[in-house]
Amino acid sequence: MAQFDTIRTASGARAAEIDEGLRAHMNKVYGTMSVGMLITFAVAWAVGSTPQLLSVFRDPVTLSPNILGWIVMFAPLAMVFGFSAGINRMSAAAAQLFFYAFAAVMGLSMSWIFVAFTGVSIAQVFLVTSIAFAGLSLYGYVTKKDLSGMGTFLMMGVIGLIVAMVINLFLQSPAIMFAVSILGVLIFAGLTAYDTQKIKTTYLQMAQAGDQEWLGKAAIMGALNLYLDFINMFMFLLQLLGNRE
Repeated sequence: MAQFDTIRTASGARAAEIDEGLRAHMNKVYGTMSVGMLITFAVAWAVGSTPQLLSVFRDPVTLSPNILGWIVMFAPLAMVFGFSAGINRMSAAAAQLFFYAFAAVMGLSMSWIFVAFTGVSIAQVFLVTSIAFAGLSLYGYVTKKDLSGMGTFLMMGVIGLIVAMVINLFLQSPAIMFAVSILGVLIFAGLTAYDTQKIKTTYLQMAQAGDQEWLGKAAIMGALNLYLDFINMFMFLLQLLGNRE
């Protein structure tokens, strides 16, 4: 009986340790994501509110991107693929630095919104996105329902969105943009819940190993995934709800 009590006490202590570790892990994920968001919007505002800087990337009147603007537009996508492929060879510190550099480049690519949309509507859409993101991420964290089956379907949706947006860069069809924006909001809403649950379950599966370096990089990758969910949901909602200048 005493031996059973000892085992039960040890199991309870281990469970409490894992729960505490999970909270710390999620705090790091959300904290890293928040710093990335701050960098992105600071860079976007600084460039978008300075005509001389914005003109380096886009025509200040039509907002059409020049060659450098096209490079900046697609650079975040290339950086995401590079980061996903190379994170295992990086240290946690290098991965975090790369994420912040990525957030700055994303800010450059988004800077035009501060000319195209009113500041009030940007703030309103940001608030709406924040509330929606918080609710969806909370759902993904607490739900007992397995969301893993959504992953493949949602990623196929993301690929379809990218193809549609590239095609519409040449067609410039308002109808296609409207449809893409609606689908984009729905897809990245689903990904917010899915990615949050995935971050949680991955930690619970790997916490037993105690590899702090790996867990540090996993937190940064999780922050990147949630960051992308938020940014994309924000941009699609801005297309739908934003008031243009």
